[in-house]
Amino acid sequence: MKWIEIIFWVCLVLVFYTYLGYGIVLAGLVFLKRLFRGKRLRYPLPSDIDLPEVTLMICAYNEEDIVEMKMENTRRLNYPKGKLKVMWVTDGSTDGTNDKLAAYDEVTVVFTPARQGKTAALNHGIKSVKTPLVVMTDANTLLNEDCIREVVRCFMDPKVGCVAGEKRVMARRKGEAVAEGEGLYWKYESTLKRLDSEFYSAMGAAGELCAIRTPLYRDMPKDTLLDDFVLSMLLVDEGYRIAYAPQAYAMEYGSADIVEESKRKRRIAAGGLQSTWRLYKLLNPFRHPVVAFQFLSHRVLRWTITPFALLALIPLNLALVCLGAESLFLALWVYWLLLAMQLLFYVAAFAGWLLARNGKKNRLLYVPYYFLFMNINVFRGIAYLRSHKNNGAWEKAKRS
Repeated sequence: MKWIEIIFWVCLVLVFYTYLGYGIVLAGLVFLKRLFRGKRLRYPLPSDIDLPEVTLMICAYNEEDIVEMKMENTRRLNYPKGKLKVMWVTDGSTDGTNDKLAAYDEVTVVFTPARQGKTAALNHGIKSVKTPLVVMTDANTLLNEDCIREVVRCFMDPKVGCVAGEKRVMARRKGEAVAEGEGLYWKYESTLKRLDSEFYSAMGAAGELCAIRTPLYRDMPKDTLLDDFVLSMLLVDEGYRIAYAPQAYAMEYGSADIVEESKRKRRIAAGGLQSTWRLYKLLNPFRHPVVAFQFLSHRVLRWTITPFALLALIPLNLALVCLGAESLFLALWVYWLLLAMQLLFYVAAFAGWLLARNGKKNRLLYVPYYFLFMNINVFRGIAYLRSHKNNGAWEKAKRS
């Protein structure tokens, strides 16, 4: 009985810490840092004459439908003409993407006939970049006008090797459940990134908007699933920081439906497991004490142990109330209460699923559903990782 109780509490604390506790601890640490050292200063933006040349690299596979939209957005970027180079790396595209890009004189197209995946496209495209900074983005994302300037501002700090922009998810229609659920998740994730960055370094950059100092790029294995995350964290391993720039943001529409969103989540989960193994050196507290704490708390736990702890809570709780033996810590009625709260949570998640299935949404019910949905896809990610060995080609999720 006592071992069941101990394991139950370990699992409960682990779940709480991973999804809420770390944010609370991190906010407290940032508060203390500001109290004793002050807030990190924001560097002034150089004049147009002193701004460096930047390459905007867009990796694409069969994106003919959105070339015009992306190029219209690119031309609106507020950066001196001649200092922003635009490069499209088209990975095995078989549609009219290259033909459409030929109409834009300012675009350099790097084409690889064989489809090998985004990581291979990045490895290939970076060899053609001649500027000191490169901003990587996706074809289906829209950047705000001052995005490049805000990224460059962060690079004024010589300790910054990578800049992570903010991701914002848009819904085409009000009440679109999947898009708004994804957007809610990213708002929370953005808060953690901002706190991580202020405490020491953001824990990874998203491919929607990720910038690095070009000489720091490191080739990655072609089967890398989370290329943006691995690339940015490799720079942290070398002693650089990832700066988070919320003033530079990338906007994209949410997944068309929950099936399409599941494709993304299981791939991200698989990539998280893969990158945890490949970046294991960052977990060594003797090499990177602060990074090890942040990496474990923000990333590794949610990709590895915590989903299993969440899965174990119900059977452990049931065992405790059924055995009804004397408790080490609390009275038996407390475990009945915890069981009732868990069951209520799962009922709410099921109700959220039913509403989402019919294209409706109640935020109070959708949050528990989306939370469970993400954790379920960790287990699906394990299967995905096993079946996609040595394959870095991505399966695009349809957007709303």
